[in-house]
Amino acid sequence: MLDSVSLREKLNLTSDADRSGFIVPSQEKSLSTIFEIAHTLTGLSRLEAKLESVIERLQSLVQMRRGIVCLFGHDGVPQIIVGDGRNEGRDSRCGVRLPQGAIDQIVASGQPLIVENVALHSAFSSSDVEMLDAAGNTRVAFIGVPIDIDEKVAGTLSIDRIADNGMRAQLDDDLHLLTMVASLLGRTAKLHYTFERDRGRLMDEEFRLQKQLSEPKPHGRERKKVQVDGILGDSPALRALLDNVEVIAKSNSTVLLRGESGTGKELVAKAIHEHSARGKRSFIKLNCAALTETVLESELFGHEKGAFTGAFNMRKGRFELADKGTLFLDEIGEISASFQAKLLRVLQEQEFERVGGNQTVKVDVRVIAATNRNLEEAVARKEFRADLYYRISVVPLLLPPLRERRSDIPLLAARFLKNFNNENGRALVFDSSAIEVLMSCEFPGNVRELENCVQRTATLAQGSSIVRHDFACCQGQCLSAKLWRCGPEEMARQPSPNFSLPARLSMPPPEAITAVPPVSSELTPLGPPGQPAVGAGKLADRERVIAAMERSGWVQAKAARLLGLTPRQIGYALRKHSIEIKRF
Repeated sequence: MLDSVSLREKLNLTSDADRSGFIVPSQEKSLSTIFEIAHTLTGLSRLEAKLESVIERLQSLVQMRRGIVCLFGHDGVPQIIVGDGRNEGRDSRCGVRLPQGAIDQIVASGQPLIVENVALHSAFSSSDVEMLDAAGNTRVAFIGVPIDIDEKVAGTLSIDRIADNGMRAQLDDDLHLLTMVASLLGRTAKLHYTFERDRGRLMDEEFRLQKQLSEPKPHGRERKKVQVDGILGDSPALRALLDNVEVIAKSNSTVLLRGESGTGKELVAKAIHEHSARGKRSFIKLNCAALTETVLESELFGHEKGAFTGAFNMRKGRFELADKGTLFLDEIGEISASFQAKLLRVLQEQEFERVGGNQTVKVDVRVIAATNRNLEEAVARKEFRADLYYRISVVPLLLPPLRERRSDIPLLAARFLKNFNNENGRALVFDSSAIEVLMSCEFPGNVRELENCVQRTATLAQGSSIVRHDFACCQGQCLSAKLWRCGPEEMARQPSPNFSLPARLSMPPPEAITAVPPVSSELTPLGPPGQPAVGAGKLADRERVIAAMERSGWVQAKAARLLGLTPRQIGYALRKHSIEIKRF
């Protein structure tokens, strides 16, 4: 964009009346209008809406009756035609009629066209003169300038006005202004066409990959299972995820990993890299949420020596370090709006400049991004750029939460307990009742929370095996379970739980040392031990199960204790009576 000094020089305006007696706009007003037009063209609205706004603002910049912007397609046919809405003649296809002879002359010559009287000029047919209301004694002047993209005429900007004697100087001044506006329009149109071309290509690539993912496997031939370090399990949800990883790894498309916190997005990103053709190259990762905007820019793009205080040497950024490899951008939904524009250029052009430098660096990097935010809502609220969203979401991949792959919990828990034993010199094992507790938990923090739960329980366990009573959730002391039910705000208002120390440090009260009630295949009455049952003999089994679930906040382990059942038996009762579990 032009600075104010060069803009004033190119405008060449005066604040007094010009030679023909017309009052021209002041320099300040002209500069302000040009800047408003530039700001409009950098907005996030549709291209047609931007062009309409530009024509409206032109009326305060030059004297005009009508204004038309015409942009051509690759075949040279008018693709977008936007007028100021006052043209009475309409083209059935484009919506606004053009003075075709004048437009053809501008395109052929690549030069502006100034006509003081359209009725006397050969470029205007009789229908053009009639359309411009230039018949009879009315003299209509016309100015048209080319809109260039990469030194080729890609469109025109034209206006018409009522002509008076001696107005040639005024037309020349307006020509300077329109040429500047046309230059801004050319840059905007280039970005629009580039974005549309890339979006079409990316959508085709996404369609091809999605089709490949959805195709059934050939009969009689099983696909070799993908093995990923750190990802354990054989549930259908995890198996489908790893199959998708195998397909996605074969391309260079940008991938967006979606899923809750703790589902293993970094492990999946590394798996995609290792199974791709870039697997022997660098895998560079960066958490975007952990850095400020200035530090993030330096980390990604690098900096030159002396670019800022403390920059004693030139330093390569993560994009350079990941050249020919893969860059993993975690928590990409947390970057600021201003940095989104900088990142968009790198993802689109694969080139950038280091902080404090002017040399363009070109790289070949596959980007895998990850987020647990709802980016669609962020785009709707204008918190996340739509063009960046389309750029990173070429192949979206949703990671399943742990509650959708419960059959993997025993295998994961056994691995975490093995790691704990190796680090602490213990030989703990899980009792069958402990596995039932783990299988009944929701784990809102997913695999990360499961690992914490195993380590916490193993640390406080006093026997040679971990049993049901060792878990905090079985004693009503699980903070995560409360957070899952009532949310963070209500959780902050809850009193802190009264955690008791292990028996070695503090003897629990006698009533806490009770035998586990015997397991019965029948539903026992609902109520505290030693007290009459709540509605015993009056409530049907289904109603008693529902009452227990409501009293326990729809936590199956607690409802099982109220009924004297195991978590597996309460799960069977819920399925038997078709009781839908409420989620909070």
